[in-house]
Amino acid sequence: MKPSRNVGFYQGLKYQGRSPMLHWMLHRITGVAIVFFVGLHVLASFFMQQTGADLATQVNIVYESWQFQIIVAFIVIFHALNGLRVALLDFWPAFQNQVDQYRALWLQWSVILPLYALTVFFLVTRSLAES
Repeated sequence: MKPSRNVGFYQGLKYQGRSPMLHWMLHRITGVAIVFFVGLHVLASFFMQQTGADLATQVNIVYESWQFQIIVAFIVIFHALNGLRVALLDFWPAFQNQVDQYRALWLQWSVILPLYALTVFFLVTRSLAES
């Protein structure tokens, strides 16, 4: 029997998933953010090298701020470890049941949080030492 796909627009916007779906969405968002960051960084570096433009200088000042680096650190750490979790679950399909999915998510966050906290600690202490 074929499932019914008669879902209205607003009903389709209503979130039906759980944390694996949130991780899927956050993985896509962080991937786009990384591509945007790297692309903008390359463009700013190019214009800084070739023209010495003030806009490129301002972009580099934003990149060097510790607040921006904290955001980028979370994006990179989450994207890398979530990608590793997805790859490991793809290599061992027996672990793709719902219980093991949630265990993998808890394990992922038990690695992300201390790693991110340590990164934030070093970024903040370095910025306080410089000021």
